[in-house]
Amino acid sequence: MAPSERPRVVISGSGLWTPAHVITNEELVASYNAWADRYNQIHAAAIADGQMEAKPEGSAAFIEKAAGIKQRFVYAKEGTLDIDRMRPSIPERPEEALSDQAEIAIDAGRQAMAAAGKTGADIDAVIVSCAYTQRAYPAIAIEVQEALGIDGFGFDMLVACSAATFGLHRAYEMVAAGTARCVLAINPELITPQVNYCDRDSHFIFGDVATAAIVERADTCTGTHSFDVLGVQAQTRFSSNVRSNFGHLSRANDVDPFGPDKLFHQNGRRVFKEVCPLAIQHMLTHIDRHGLTVADIRRWWLHQANIHMNQMICTKLIGREATFDEAPIVLDRYANTASAGSMIAFHLHHEDLAAGDHGVICSFGAGYSVGSLVVRKR
Repeated sequence: MAPSERPRVVISGSGLWTPAHVITNEELVASYNAWADRYNQIHAAAIADGQMEAKPEGSAAFIEKAAGIKQRFVYAKEGTLDIDRMRPSIPERPEEALSDQAEIAIDAGRQAMAAAGKTGADIDAVIVSCAYTQRAYPAIAIEVQEALGIDGFGFDMLVACSAATFGLHRAYEMVAAGTARCVLAINPELITPQVNYCDRDSHFIFGDVATAAIVERADTCTGTHSFDVLGVQAQTRFSSNVRSNFGHLSRANDVDPFGPDKLFHQNGRRVFKEVCPLAIQHMLTHIDRHGLTVADIRRWWLHQANIHMNQMICTKLIGREATFDEAPIVLDRYANTASAGSMIAFHLHHEDLAAGDHGVICSFGAGYSVGSLVVRKR
């Protein structure tokens, strides 16, 4: 299909599911410190002999200063703060029941469909893109497709913290190519089961959430607040500085399938140093491809991982610290929600833009990976 024949593609609706449960920094630190104190008492002799290292204490003030996080929403609070457990308690559902991840995906998906004025009959494909799926198969997306009455196809994709934008890329490409008229892209980020709550340096980072967006042809769009997608851009560069080794091979490796390396872990300093310039150059290159400058961008909906990372990126992009209006921050309430952060910011802060205003949706993280969309309010 020639470029002139390709249909214009829009984001016509978005959705956001927020868990009912909240864990504050103070609650999280009180639990961790109680666990660490007991650990240090149990292993006091080995620690004194230098055979083991004592667990350091945490602080709520440190978390807010280091990351800008004040709290996080969680799918299951029970068990997480129990020093005899230190992980969420999520009872396994029978195979004939709706899965946990499909349930939260459906909630966000229905919101996006309502905002776009769509029913299941209008949608051709469902993409579930996130950092983790709770099973290998059948795909969560196919389960969601069935529940929403969508006649078409669905598939899952995992690209860590860039999964939301990469999912939107696939949706855009399908609509632009004419292989789908309308796509529902959902990001059910059920992250907290992969958090190591016994690690002071990472136990506070993540929260749970689900976001969704409708991507469709412009000529079928009836949404009140819609955006032309001017283009998409993706970039990856291999790094192990953000990693989770959880997987089915652990059974064959004869190792602990729930050991510390099977949970989220990172070299935070290296990630900060290497990802920030990658994301900055990526966005500058992308807007330049569309004949735009930084001054032309009304709003930056950025990945929400760390307040200092966002501040540095914005300062390098626009030459000064960005205002909340220019680059909304949601991680103080939601914490890092893997790929969903930029879409939370978009969902909560897009209706005030005027027709013709430009914006950039960008996520970045493990991989390394960076994905972005340049959009314009219709």
